[in-house]
Amino acid sequence: MLPEEVFQLVRQIPEGRVSTYGAIAKTLDKPRGSRLVGWIMNKAHVCEQYVPAHRVVNRNGLLSGKIHFETPTAMEEKLAAEGIIVIDDQIQNFEKVLWSDFKVE
Repeated sequence: MLPEEVFQLVRQIPEGRVSTYGAIAKTLDKPRGSRLVGWIMNKAHVCEQYVPAHRVVNRNGLLSGKIHFETPTAMEEKLAAEGIIVIDDQIQNFEKVLWSDFKVE
């Protein structure tokens, strides 16, 4: 699993939707690679092309990666700006905003 493969998939997540580390790993034929996806996402902020890392959450809809953003509330603020409701670091209506229709190039 290469970082650019992960970033290409994350860039496909539409505004107002989220996906999970596990869904990304599974799409890349690494069903047990969700932690690796998480580690790769830590590098998203240094990419030349924008990666909407705030749209990737854990399998329960928790903002488990929020500590890697510029402020403790930045991830939630970015999601809120897209219409996603977060309460206590938990995405509300998670099933409705969950997206996994990735296209592998």
